[in-house]
Amino acid sequence: MTRLTTHVLDLSAGTPAAGMRIELRSGSTTLADVRTNSDGRCVQPLLEGADFRPGRYSLIFHVSEYFKARGAQLPDPPFLDRVVVEFGISDATSHYHVPLLVTPWSYSTYRGS
Repeated sequence: MTRLTTHVLDLSAGTPAAGMRIELRSGSTTLADVRTNSDGRCVQPLLEGADFRPGRYSLIFHVSEYFKARGAQLPDPPFLDRVVVEFGISDATSHYHVPLLVTPWSYSTYRGS
């Protein structure tokens, strides 16, 4: 099925990042503004069907907001505030999965399956 999905893992706690705010944008247009569920995933795909098409996109993960809500002691300003992952969809017949592994001090992402 052609769609865009994501999930977030809080590596500092060893748990899914429940409640993290994520925005999906194409240029200056916001396509989605969601929060992860208890499994660190979005309930619905961020893009699917006719909305899933080739182009350049940005996922904006609100990292410092998430960690502050969990009582993490962050410096001011925080080392990571928002993590922006800019990526392209070139094949509208594929599933694109863009996960984020994050701590208050580091992050990693990849194209998953």
